[in-house]
Amino acid sequence: MIPPPHVLLASQSPYRRELLGRLLEDFETFAPNVDESRQPGEGPRALALRLAQLKASAGRIHHPPALIIGSDQVAALGNETLGKPGTAERAIEQLLRCSGQLVEFHTAVWVEGPGDTPGVSHVDTTRVRFRPLTRPEAESYVAADQPLDCAGSFKAERRGVLLLESIDSQDPTAIQGLPLIWLGGILLRRGVPLL
Repeated sequence: MIPPPHVLLASQSPYRRELLGRLLEDFETFAPNVDESRQPGEGPRALALRLAQLKASAGRIHHPPALIIGSDQVAALGNETLGKPGTAERAIEQLLRCSGQLVEFHTAVWVEGPGDTPGVSHVDTTRVRFRPLTRPEAESYVAADQPLDCAGSFKAERRGVLLLESIDSQDPTAIQGLPLIWLGGILLRRGVPLL
């Protein structure tokens, strides 16, 4: 009997770690340390996919026999990417720019291995419609959820839903950073026992 592959998540995101932990108890994480700069003319969806592949490839270099999961998420207001705000004031300003707008969250996953098994990828695009927001509402929300490390400055799994009119997605976990429906299917097909 072939032993199940060792799984490596090429991410230091606590959100992705928690999400993968819903499917697996035994996996490791790896800090891929890749340049996440957007290339000239690169769209948000393409950026997310390229970064997911770079992270998986970085994991492959250090752990060649493992099954490697690389993932990245890019939030886009039109063609503008919305990064992690880092400070409360930037989070508030980002939310006010999103007020009444449609924001797309492109969550890309790239899986390589185990061993020489070719890489496969997936991008889930979640469309989030923000309701019109006031500055006091944005300030109150940021103080409550502290979404300083979240692209788009909100947490859909927490009070961030109060800022929205709708979320349109094929996978409810994608907005949190890792589309588990697609990923679970790939892991099962690649010999990782989940059920």
